[in-house]
Amino acid sequence: MVGSLAVGWQFLRRWPVIPGIVIFVLLFSAIFAPWIKPYEPLVSHGVFTQGPAWTAEGSTEFILGTDEIGRDILSRMIEASRITVIVVLLSVVVGTVTGTILGLLAGYYGGSAIDEFIMRIVDVWAALPQLLILLTIALVFGAGIGVLVTSLALISWPGAVRLVRVEALKLRSQDYVDSARISGASNRRILYKHIFPGVINTVLVATTLSTGSLILTEATLSFLGAGIPPPSPSLGGMISSGRDYLRDAPHIASFPGLALAAIVMAGNFLGDWMRDRFDPKLRQIN
Repeated sequence: MVGSLAVGWQFLRRWPVIPGIVIFVLLFSAIFAPWIKPYEPLVSHGVFTQGPAWTAEGSTEFILGTDEIGRDILSRMIEASRITVIVVLLSVVVGTVTGTILGLLAGYYGGSAIDEFIMRIVDVWAALPQLLILLTIALVFGAGIGVLVTSLALISWPGAVRLVRVEALKLRSQDYVDSARISGASNRRILYKHIFPGVINTVLVATTLSTGSLILTEATLSFLGAGIPPPSPSLGGMISSGRDYLRDAPHIASFPGLALAAIVMAGNFLGDWMRDRFDPKLRQIN
């Protein structure tokens, strides 16, 4: 019995089983939300602040209860996961592509005016109060999914630039890159054919590590009313609407809060695992 528990514990430590399950549930809910949600997330059922099914005042009709307007919380959480995945994926793609291109250019032309220009932009942007900037953008252009995707993309690219630049600086001095340069290959071809494949692992790890923080940022903006506009559901918006009912109906805010915490932690653990998995130095340590 003890041996089986030890084997199981080692398996859980070696492979991100629990974070993988959380991310799978998130993606499954996002993809199949129209078919698995019990009710329409915007429809009120006239039963206000009803508790979860396992409480005295709850019923199996609404498993996680209803909110202050009578809407099914489970249905709203499923719909919120779909919106969150769409927004974050679009932001990650735009930010990662932009950061990767700038990081490749900065690393390949390291020490030149191009490198200095790109890295000074990164330094200036990193020094600015980003949350305040995102709130200002939402105030000027209005809350909406398009504005939110743009805002999240703006904060996702600097980290990728720094990581990709470091790898590109290492790869540009390799023998196979020098051979390609001597053979007459253009800078564009060297970047695309010889350096970019060497930084893919870094890009993948950077993308995974930034996903959790982007989800948390999206929830923060929605909590403050600058993210996904109501009545469209979002985890941050549901937490915000339920904060006035924490004493009498804590389930309105607690279930979205627990879901948000699980998603962010799963994303961070998965990113750490991928970093350890793809970094040769860390693999030697383990």
